[in-house]
Amino acid sequence: MSSVARQARPEITLAVCRGACRLMRQAGHSVLLEVPLPDGRRADIFAVGRAGDITIVEVKSSIEDWRVDEKWPDYLGWCDQLYFAVPIDFPQPLIPEDIGLIVADAYGGELLRHPPRRPMAAARRKSLLIDCARLASERLARLEDPDFVELL
Repeated sequence: MSSVARQARPEITLAVCRGACRLMRQAGHSVLLEVPLPDGRRADIFAVGRAGDITIVEVKSSIEDWRVDEKWPDYLGWCDQLYFAVPIDFPQPLIPEDIGLIVADAYGGELLRHPPRRPMAAARRKSLLIDCARLASERLARLEDPDFVELL
């Protein structure tokens, strides 16, 4: 039995997410996790490239996780490129050919397929980048001052 098969689904999700983030950072992207999008969806991994290009990576830990997710096409409108990051034993033919594919574990990832670029409108990009910067700043501030209480 492989070590992946012995892991619980949350452990697999964390491992795949960590490896995919490492891969994105090695490619020059800055990464935020669990980023809320304007349509109410939440991106597992939201990566911003040096030129302001936006990539979303959706993490799938199992076939069951894949089958219950009917929302992933909604991410296409919020990024220039969309990838799925999966564990090594995930049946890769399930991932549509026009979506990027990353295989990852806790130590890193490998990009198996690039998706086509679907450039976003400039106004949407600007809005998302501002939201992303504010979110990153707020998360950093909470780490530096965990006792801060917002005044209403």
